[in-house]
Amino acid sequence: MISVREIDHLVLRVRDAEAMIAFYRDVLGCRVERRQDEIGLVQLRAGSSLIDLVPVDGALGRAGGVAPGREGRNLDHFCLRVEPFDEAAIRRELAAHGVEAGPVASRYGAEGEGPSVYLEDPEGNVVELKGPADAARGIASVTAATVTSDAPLIKKSSP
Repeated sequence: MISVREIDHLVLRVRDAEAMIAFYRDVLGCRVERRQDEIGLVQLRAGSSLIDLVPVDGALGRAGGVAPGREGRNLDHFCLRVEPFDEAAIRRELAAHGVEAGPVASRYGAEGEGPSVYLEDPEGNVVELKGPADAARGIASVTAATVTSDAPLIKKSSP
């Protein structure tokens, strides 16, 4: 059984990044923790979690399709912090339910760099399962180059 501890972060696709930063910072009291302008990512601290803002015209945002609205999705993915992060056990559990996941990579989350894997729920929503920051040793980090490549983050199941 996979044991979810908490939501690590969520990623919102946004049309006006500066207005969204101002809202979360000035209205809700979140602070900007990290910016990766080369891939279009701003991470705001929300208690023990993060809210990531991804402009739809940036490298990450373009991967999500049209801008948020009637025909486009606003949420890129959400992340569940799991413990322990045992890749083999996670893959076995997912496979038992007919779910495939993409490759494990080190990604930045609320606790720092740590291993994570992406999968899709039955309606196509992307879910990231993330392990602890200290478990990231020896795992390749995701960079702007890997984000903009054609390599899928999620394995698609074949019927």
